[in-house]
Order: sequence, then structure tokens, then C-alpha cells
Amino acid sequence: MFDIIILTEKKYVNAIAEPSDWYTRNVLDEDNLVLKAFENKGWKAAIKSWDDPDFDWTQTKHVLFRTIWDYFHRFNEFAPWLKETSVKTNMINAYEQIIWNIDKHYLNDLLDEGINIPETLFIKKGDSRSLQDLHDDMGWEDTVIKPCISGAGRHTYKLNSENIVDHEDIYKELIAQEDMMLQPFLELVPEKGEIAFMVMGGQFTHAILKKAKEGDFRVQDDFGGSIHDYSPTPEEIAFAENVVKSVSPLSAYARVDAVWDNDGNLCVSELELIEPELWFRKKPEAADVLADFVVREYSI
Repeated sequence: MFDIIILTEKKYVNAIAEPSDWYTRNVLDEDNLVLKAFENKGWKAAIKSWDDPDFDWTQTKHVLFRTIWDYFHRFNEFAPWLKETSVKTNMINAYEQIIWNIDKHYLNDLLDEGINIPETLFIKKGDSRSLQDLHDDMGWEDTVIKPCISGAGRHTYKLNSENIVDHEDIYKELIAQEDMMLQPFLELVPEKGEIAFMVMGGQFTHAILKKAKEGDFRVQDDFGGSIHDYSPTPEEIAFAENVVKSVSPLSAYARVDAVWDNDGNLCVSELELIEPELWFRKKPEAADVLADFVVREYSI
């Protein structure tokens, strides 16, 4: 019986013997930091892919979601696995919290708790309006559209009067299959970037700044984005910790992605409670803070 299994995706398990590139080495190194942190607490731990067909999930007390970065591409497989496995073992973060966090409608719940978020129009699957209709209805010109269940910038497009017609066909395909969300384009993102705050058990540990490449607005490294060291102000740290503490139960790990809105105020672009990259390589001791919280709160 394992105390905890650290979840990843199959390609990283297969790469353990011989990492093929710097990105994979970073993934393996960071998962290993988490593994060692739990082992140092006396817990029996291992790293396995979430879709491992040979592992009996009743043979671990807990599973910790880490680098399962294929789940949104394989959601039709992941969703039933998640539900079935939730009754076999204890999930960290909690199953109900993961389900809530998968769909970005959760931003409305944060808004209800007094958290500043970008103005957002949620569009239900099957909505018959065109992109131009939506822009006319809202009185918006420059916007960003993306799916409500997504990651790594999947189908995220910046729209304006010059290119909106070019995106009508792909939007029509997407809205027939899934809910979408439309937001005014945040003008300060290309200039100032996006802060990622890492918060373990409600405690801020470290932050990085993500910046888009020249001429783009997407900060993900999939699109040429870069990361930079960042020292947040006490007010920014308090903002991030307040976001995490507004959600119950208190999450073992969270990443608060924050940007500046068009009024210059910090707002939450995403709260990541499922499988966020947490940049442990920038602050290895944060893995110990995570393990401390989990061992204290989840010991059976």
C-alpha cells in the first residue's frame, strides 16, 4: 500500500530513463522534488501516469495531481477515470474541487466572493449567435475567446474588427461542441505579463512572471512565452492568498494567475487547482511546504 501516488502523464513516465529535452527534464526534476519531500516525511510514494492500466488505485491512500497535462486533450477518457477513481482513493486536491475547477465558470463564484476577475461573457454550447453578434451585443471591440474547459492556450484567439470574420467558422464548430467564454482584451498583458503565485495550503511560497513573446499575447511557453523571477509586493501576496482562502475546502496547492485589468487593478485570470505547473525548480523548499500541509491535514 502506498501513502501517495504523484500523478503524471504516460510520456513522462516513459521518459524517466532518458529525458529527451530540457522541458522534460524540468518536469521530471520537479516531480522528483515532490516525491522526495513526501519520502522525507516517511510516506511511501511513487510517480505513475493517471491512465496506468496495471495499477490498482485502491492500493494508494492518496493521489496528488501533478503533471497530467494531457487531460484536457483526452477529457472523454479522463472524466470517467476521475469519477471512478474518486471512490477508490483520496484525491488531493479534493474531487469536488477538481470538478469545480475544470470549468472556468468558477470565475463567477470567485466574483461572488468579492474577487476581481476580468469582465467575462459565458456562452452556452449551441448558442446561435455569431462572433460579430456577440461583439455587437456587448459593445466590445478587441476581445479574447477561449473554451471554458481548456489549457495551454487551446483555441484561444484574439479578435478584432480585422480578423473576426476569419474566426467565425472555427467558432461555429467549437460552440456546437462546448461552452465558450469571451473577454475584453486586457491591454496591459503584452506589456506587463501575468504573475503566477504559488500557494501551498493557503501559504504563499513563490511567484514567477510570465511574458508573451514580442507580437503575441499568450504567455504560455507553447507559444514562445518566457518566465522571469518576480518578487511580489505584500499587497500582491495578500491578494493571492485571499483568492485561495475564498475557496472551501482549503486547497493543498494552488496557482493564482493574475493580470492587470484595463483599469490597472490586479485580477484573477485563472485559479489552477488541478494540475498547475508550480515551478518548484525556482523554490525547491515549496515542495516541503506542500508535503508538510498534506501530511498534517490528510494523515489517516
